[in-house]
Amino acid sequence: MLKKYISLLLLFSVFTINTAPAAAFWGRNKSSDDKNEKPVHIIKPEKQKKVNKRKERKKKEENAKTKKETSREAEGMYETKFPVINSQIEYEDFNGEVTLEDCIKLAITHHPSIMSAISNAEIYKTQIGQAWANYFPTLSAGTSYSRNDTLMTMGGGAFAGMMNRKYDLFYVPTLSADMLLFDFGKTKANADMAKRTYESSRYDAETSIEMVIYNVKVAYYNVLFAEEQKLVYEDTVKDFELQLKQAKAYYEIGKKAKIDVTTAQYNLGNAKVNFIKAKNTHELAAAQLANAVGIPELENVVLKSKLNTKVYNVEFDNLLSTAEASRPSLLSAKKRMDAAEMNVRSAKRAFAPDISAFASYNRGGRQIDSDDGYQFGVQLNYTALNLFLLKKRVDEAKANYKKLVADYELEKQNVYLEVKSAYINLMNSFDSLGVSKLALQQAKEQQYQAFRRYQVGLGNAIEFKDAENTYLNAQLSYYSNLLDYNVNAAELERVIGAPIKEGEEEL
Repeated sequence: MLKKYISLLLLFSVFTINTAPAAAFWGRNKSSDDKNEKPVHIIKPEKQKKVNKRKERKKKEENAKTKKETSREAEGMYETKFPVINSQIEYEDFNGEVTLEDCIKLAITHHPSIMSAISNAEIYKTQIGQAWANYFPTLSAGTSYSRNDTLMTMGGGAFAGMMNRKYDLFYVPTLSADMLLFDFGKTKANADMAKRTYESSRYDAETSIEMVIYNVKVAYYNVLFAEEQKLVYEDTVKDFELQLKQAKAYYEIGKKAKIDVTTAQYNLGNAKVNFIKAKNTHELAAAQLANAVGIPELENVVLKSKLNTKVYNVEFDNLLSTAEASRPSLLSAKKRMDAAEMNVRSAKRAFAPDISAFASYNRGGRQIDSDDGYQFGVQLNYTALNLFLLKKRVDEAKANYKKLVADYELEKQNVYLEVKSAYINLMNSFDSLGVSKLALQQAKEQQYQAFRRYQVGLGNAIEFKDAENTYLNAQLSYYSNLLDYNVNAAELERVIGAPIKEGEEEL
C-alpha cells in the first residue's frame, strides 16, 4: 500500500516539473505580447494642438460674413420666380410655429447645399477675370550683386595695368514690365468661355435652390400626413375602447358571449400598436423636415399650414413652354454648349501670334549709382508653336462641342419626359382624390351604422371590426392621395422651374 502511494507521488512530481516551464514560457510570451501590442488605427490620429482663440474667433466671423452674403445672393435668385422673402429671418422669430413658406425662407438662407452651390459659382466668376488678366502688365523687379574674376590672356605693360581691375564688383537693380497688346482674339475667346461657364454654374446653383425647395415641401407634407395618420389611429383607439366597454357591459348582463370581450381587447391592442407606430413615424418625419430645412431645432415646432385642397389650373402645353424658358438644368446645358463653342474659337486662334510691348530700366555698375540704362519696344512672337498639337486641340474642342450639343438635346428630351410624367401624376392624383373622398364618406356612414347596431345589440364584434377597419383604411387612403396630390404639384414646379397657380375651387 505504501509502495503504491510512493509511486503516485513520484508520477505527480514528474508531471509538475515537465509542465511548469512550458506554462512559464507561455505566460512570459503573453505578457510581453500584451506589453508590445499597439492599437490599430485606420489613420494615425493627429496630435492635439493648442486652440488659438483669436484665430477661431476670426474664422467664425468670416464664416458668418460668408453665410450672410450667400444668403442674400440665394434670396435674390429665389425672388426671380417666387415671392419676396426676408433673408435676415431666423428660427427664433417664429415662436415654435411655422408655415410652409416659413420653412422655405429658412431653407433658402440656411441650407448648406445652397451656400456650397453659390460659392462654387463664385469660383467660376473669378476665372473670367483671370482670362482678361492677360491684357494687364506683368511687372518684374530685382537686384543682383556679382564679383567677376577676369581671365587675363595678355602680358607686358597692358597686363600690369589690368591687374588693378582683375576683380570687378557689379550692383544691378532692375525693373521691367511686359504687356500684351493684341493676341487676335485669343484672350477674348477664353474670357467669353469663362463667362458662359460661370453662367452655367449660376443655373446649377438655381437648380440646387429649387431642389431644396422641393425637398422642404415634400418633408413638410409628410409631417402633415403623419399628423393626420396619428389622429386617425388615435380615433381608432377611442372607437375600440368604446366597443370594449360596450362588450363588457353586454357580457355582464349576459347579452353577449365572452368572445366579444376577448375580440374587443385584441382589436384595441392592435389599434394601440398602430398608434405607437404612427407617433414614431411622425417624429421621424419631423426630423426629416428639420434636415431638409438645414436647422436641427426645427423638429420640435408646430406646423401651421395644412395639405392643400385647392385645384391646380394647369395645361401641359403651357407647362412645357414654361419649362423650356425657365428650367435651370436646361439653361445650364445651353450655357455649357455655348462655352464649348467659344472653346473651339479659342483653339483656332491659338495659331495666331501675340503682339506685346516690353520695357526695362537698370541702374548700377561698379557702384550702385554709377550708370543706368533702359530699353523698350514691341515684339511679335509665337510661343512654343507646335502646329500638330494645335491642330489636335482644335479637333478636341470640336468633338467636345458636338458632345455638349447632343447633351443639350438629351436634356430637352428629359425635360419633356419629366414635365409629361409630373403632369400625368398630378392628374392621376386629382382623379384619385375624388374617388377616395367618396369612399371615405361611404366608409364613415358604414362605420357609424355598425357602431349603432352594436350599441343596441343587433350587430356583432366582427361586423364592427370590419366596418372600423374599412373606415380606417378609407381615411388613410384619402390622406395618402391628398399627400400625393401636393407632392406631385411640388414635383411639377421643380421640373418646370417655376411656380404653378392654384384656383379657388376645392377638391
